[in-house]
Amino acid sequence: MIKKRTKRGFIILLALVAAAALALRFYLKPYAPEGRAETALVSGGGILVERNANWISFEPSAKGGTGIIFYPGGLVEAEAYAPLARRLASAGHSVYIARMPLNLAVTRSDAAEDIIRVHPKLSFVLGGHSMGGVMASRFAARHPDKLTGVFFLASYPDEKGSLKASTLAALSVLGTEDKVLDRKKYREGRAYLPDNTVYYSLEGGNHAQFGSYGPQKGDGKATISEERQQAETVRALLDWMNNLR
Repeated sequence: MIKKRTKRGFIILLALVAAAALALRFYLKPYAPEGRAETALVSGGGILVERNANWISFEPSAKGGTGIIFYPGGLVEAEAYAPLARRLASAGHSVYIARMPLNLAVTRSDAAEDIIRVHPKLSFVLGGHSMGGVMASRFAARHPDKLTGVFFLASYPDEKGSLKASTLAALSVLGTEDKVLDRKKYREGRAYLPDNTVYYSLEGGNHAQFGSYGPQKGDGKATISEERQQAETVRALLDWMNNLR
């Protein structure tokens, strides 16, 4: 009788765990990549795209630039940033988009560590979109010797990721129509950025168009196309990285 009760209790526990996992998956429904992103994930045109369990890599045949590690925004699948990554790779930079458990960078802020370890010949900048940028700054604050710069797309550092006393270069890109970003926290975050930070205001850009995953709840309406927003973002990143040399 005791064995039957134990077995029944175990089955009930498994059912509860499965139900909880299903509920969590529904509640944390991610933003999936849309058309342009799917196309950008196909190798060709001098760019080799490879995917593994921990990151997506975009390797240009003509290398020579600084490596770029990218942390996705909260609940956004890594693949959604493929068009942005591919543009950067086309300029000669190896790009690595980190995958995050539950699509939340807060669950794996040290994702850059393995990428850096596997590519010892590259120097790196690290950055991210929204929550991804916050978590990128925390890694950079703990490991400033492993990076040459940090960039923020619709993002900012928090106190745990303070770079104020760091010698790292920093770039902040923000769309004028972004209604998702917490402006109060963004202003507070500027106090944790180094004095050499470059600020780039992206006229007409919103929050979601740094990626290719469609509209985001609560966001402003962009007055420029997704393609143009990403092209301008890439231009700002390339100009900034050129000055790091």
